[in-house]
Amino acid sequence: MTRRYLPTTLPRLAEEWDGTALDATGAIVAVDDGEETEYAALMTAADASAELLPGLPDGRRRRVVVVVETATADAPVAWRDVVAVHVDDRDDADPDDDLAWWATQEVGDLISRL
Repeated sequence: MTRRYLPTTLPRLAEEWDGTALDATGAIVAVDDGEETEYAALMTAADASAELLPGLPDGRRRRVVVVVETATADAPVAWRDVVAVHVDDRDDADPDDDLAWWATQEVGDLISRL
């Protein structure tokens, strides 16, 4: 399995929630399953997510990273492939702050807060 980190935003996450596929554009691939490697991939994806935030309304300017596991690095991504979602706790989070972890079954609750 290949673990990929998909940078996105809260509005994009909400748009994709009702669909079957997720946009994997700009996905960061962890080269191995080492804890340090996976953390580096997560934070690289968080940086890419930060680049998507300018212009978003208050309450929605948070880095979001969707973590998926697929058979290959170029496989289409479905919601069943999601293993976790990581999100900033607040709009003004520092780029060095860790992101909060959300289980897949909690994504609906996260989106309903928008």
